[in-house]
Amino acid sequence: MSKEDNAVKIMILDKEYLVSCPDDEKEALEASVKHLSEKMSEIRSGGKVVGIDRIAVMAGLNLAHEAIESGAASRDTQSTGARISELNSRIENALAGFRQSKMN
Repeated sequence: MSKEDNAVKIMILDKEYLVSCPDDEKEALEASVKHLSEKMSEIRSGGKVVGIDRIAVMAGLNLAHEAIESGAASRDTQSTGARISELNSRIENALAGFRQSKMN
């Protein structure tokens, strides 16, 4: 975490995660968390996908598809790719924490 980043508690599918986020991006993070949680809840309630990891992957694929279809991914591919990589890393860290908490 840099000096500008703060730990922020987020909730996704009734599970709490701690992620670092610059102060000026907290509002966008909260909106992203809400959107992701809604997508994951939809997938879970569909009953066809079991397991938090698979639900997260399916939600990620759905969101990426929506971004591509809306043209957002083509506006600034390099910037979007970097942001997706950063978000992917955050998701992986959160899932690793979730797996570890289930083992304890």
